[in-house]
Amino acid sequence: MTKKKQNTPLNSITPRFVKGAVVLAAGAAMALGLSACGGGDGQASGVNDSVLSFDASKYTTINVTIDGAKVPVRWYSEVCYVAKPSEMAATQTALGQTTTITNTKCGYQSMNIFVPESVAGDQKTAIYFAVNNAGWMNSYIKASVKDGATFDSSASNVGAALKAGYVYIDVATRSRNVVGADGKYPGKSPSVVVDAKAAVRYLKLNDALMPGSAKRIVVNGTSGGGGLSSILGSSGNSADYYSYLAEAGAAGIDAGGKSTLTDDVLAINAYCPITDLGNADILYEWMYNVLGTRAAANQNPNPAGSAALMAKFADYQKSLNLKNSAGAALTANNMLDEVKSEVIRSAETYMASGKRIPNLGEVMTYTSQGKTGEYTNDWISVDNAAGKVLSLDMEKYLKFVVTQAKLKNAPSFDQYGLAITASQGESSLFGTTSQVYSNFTEYGWTYNDTKGDGTGLDDTGQSWAQFIATSPLVSTQAKLVNPMNYIGSTAKTAPYWYVRHGSRDRDTAFVVSVNLARALKADADVSDLNYRLAWDQPHAGNYDVPEAMAWIAKTLKDADAKGL
Repeated sequence: MTKKKQNTPLNSITPRFVKGAVVLAAGAAMALGLSACGGGDGQASGVNDSVLSFDASKYTTINVTIDGAKVPVRWYSEVCYVAKPSEMAATQTALGQTTTITNTKCGYQSMNIFVPESVAGDQKTAIYFAVNNAGWMNSYIKASVKDGATFDSSASNVGAALKAGYVYIDVATRSRNVVGADGKYPGKSPSVVVDAKAAVRYLKLNDALMPGSAKRIVVNGTSGGGGLSSILGSSGNSADYYSYLAEAGAAGIDAGGKSTLTDDVLAINAYCPITDLGNADILYEWMYNVLGTRAAANQNPNPAGSAALMAKFADYQKSLNLKNSAGAALTANNMLDEVKSEVIRSAETYMASGKRIPNLGEVMTYTSQGKTGEYTNDWISVDNAAGKVLSLDMEKYLKFVVTQAKLKNAPSFDQYGLAITASQGESSLFGTTSQVYSNFTEYGWTYNDTKGDGTGLDDTGQSWAQFIATSPLVSTQAKLVNPMNYIGSTAKTAPYWYVRHGSRDRDTAFVVSVNLARALKADADVSDLNYRLAWDQPHAGNYDVPEAMAWIAKTLKDADAKGL
């Protein structure tokens, strides 16, 4: 595995994975940044620590049923994890729905903490840290555990976590589209990461006062939440976030802006992570054009844009310096084979579990994007009895993927301000707090054709290169939500990772999770990487509760043995 490298500059969004010694200055800076941690977390002297003390007596007892058994649970409601929360407007919109919130003071920077009564005195049990940021959207405080609720631990990750005796936490965060009381947008990157880190720091500050161990935090998230889990797990203790943490009033930041607490975590349980946003459009267009998938499925409304983005893939992939599963350089020349090998491994793992894959010519029925359709298997031939894939036609496989779930228009993520795109992507995660959105890629910036939106070449007269050279805010924001910029750096990467991406999930390219997995495999901090394309799964998460929970139990046992 590679040694840890120095972080890339904040104004760079191109990650590098190279072997070599850590630059001394970076190591010294990290040591200074954590200089007050010598006594361990929970003995901090941050300027806001005194007002962030946990009150163990402030809970309500609720009762739930798990697998037929009554389980009393302590509920610590809406615990604010920062000293200076952003006050929000009462009316909010997320994922097309408008709601009225009641906690305008700290509803986006608080936690609901659920403790099974049986472990109320256990300070060693794990903390199941659930983030809820579909589409990288803001996440208002929610309660996954309610009085009288019934759970099946074989299907519910919430019920399974409580049954295992873990502390279950719903974590609210600011993120894109949240509107402040002043009418501005306080959820711009990196606020969502900052909030997740602030929540971790709160748990570490109060570790001696709370049930559960802040050294045993397992982060769970899906889609944008999977992306958030990935950056939280890869950027542990990075000084890049200290100024933002101080601004939010997070625990463990002293008067000099140095950190007196850590914010690394033990394990990541991420599903279909929407990540590497600054390059995701490039990866998407390569994935769905390299074999002519867009054209074959008649889903190519912007062929020139698709071609332009695809053309950037080879250089970008080369810049990552990743290795494939065989140890050779992972490049544009062999990426398709790498994805194919993962699809085959997924299918054979599925058959090994005793499940059956339809034979060639058999009809499959799926419901996707609100529509139910029948699809003939013309792409994979298997021997179910032997549990082996006999052949896999990647061209037909990719066409199947985009037929059962229509592709996004190009560009697929940086979409605001472009007439060609049918939706708005993640552009509202970027820009100043006064902007509704900003384009965050060269393509989106160059081809923005909405006059008067204040972003893009058309409004500013600046090329992308000129813009990021004179105003590095957006490129910095893109870096701060991208785990590919931190894996292998001086930041602390979580040692345990469980990552899944559905084998028929077209929300982001398969390349994204493959690159994430190969980068993690090369990181010296990572003890265990459990990565797979989940057979026959769409864009979803927590569909494999028994397997994921068994992995968590194994992880905790291994961490105990290693003294982590």
